[in-house]
Amino acid sequence: MRSYLVLAATGAVFLAATGVTAQAVPGAPSARPLAGMRILLSNDDSMQAAKASNSDGLGLYELRRAMCAAGADVVVMAPWQVQSGKGTAVTNGGVVTAQRRTALPAGYEGDCSRAPSGGAVYGVCLSAGPCTEGSPSATPADTVKLALRGGLRAKAGWKDAPDLVLTGINSGPNVSASVNDSGTVGAAVAAVDQGVPALAFSSSGDASNLNFPRVNYRAHAEFGARLVAGLKQRALLTPKFALKVDYPDVSTGVPAKAPVWTRVGDGAVVFHAFEQRGDGDSFDIALGLCPFDGSGEGECAEGREDADSTWLLDRGHVTIGPITWDRTYGSPVDARRELNRIEHYVRHEAPRP
Repeated sequence: MRSYLVLAATGAVFLAATGVTAQAVPGAPSARPLAGMRILLSNDDSMQAAKASNSDGLGLYELRRAMCAAGADVVVMAPWQVQSGKGTAVTNGGVVTAQRRTALPAGYEGDCSRAPSGGAVYGVCLSAGPCTEGSPSATPADTVKLALRGGLRAKAGWKDAPDLVLTGINSGPNVSASVNDSGTVGAAVAAVDQGVPALAFSSSGDASNLNFPRVNYRAHAEFGARLVAGLKQRALLTPKFALKVDYPDVSTGVPAKAPVWTRVGDGAVVFHAFEQRGDGDSFDIALGLCPFDGSGEGECAEGREDADSTWLLDRGHVTIGPITWDRTYGSPVDARRELNRIEHYVRHEAPRP
């Protein structure tokens, strides 16, 4: 869900973020730690990146930049239009078109020039012909299912599934009850449902101006590249569950704090409100915002000490937590060993912002 009411790379940039210099250092990590890795990118904010608020896909291009700088071969298949709040929704009939974008947003054109696939970007619409400005969009889950069930083979020549699916970077955090509505998380769930490891990235925004500064996306993307490299190095990328990675607002100059292993909060951060129009049958839909000062009651009350919303919004930490496709209540996790190893990695070895 694009919680816009909630809150508030080039190779050289990636090298600076990892502390690796251009000269080889014995025992130092590779400057391109994701070399040979094939990554599918999607989101729920679209691939347009045209709005001044940066709420319609700019984070996708920052994530693409960072992953290509780390050596990955990246292909984007994302919704044609903003699909915030679509969760795991899918389209059950009709025709979809995956249309390649040739003119990328300024500053991102050459980011993946070294990648075998050239960092191709496709927008997916519900149309039997070319996608136009008003074309209805495929959902986030649609784009991942299309990519994994023939789209990547047809468009990128990938005969096998990608090594990893990344979704985001979402414009706004996906925490607490918002996770159930999130198309960013829904797209990641669609990937693990098909047996492909996945991470869902979401960044906080500037609450005072209701926009999403590029600096937040860039910091998150560069952290994400190092996080994926660490997981890859330790063979911790698993399709048993997805990882949800939320990043705090750093646009004010306050740096993000160390990653924390969290659960999805049991309270709400935003909620849907409905106001009846007179005595008629129609209701206006709006998003309500819960207070951040701990005074929330009812659905706004947070009861978990390890809640993602508490550690992200109140304390300024990067939050990481597992998301499973299996909604069976009380179902045992069949990847307990992997879960414990990833939790240990996040708590003790994961990169710092």
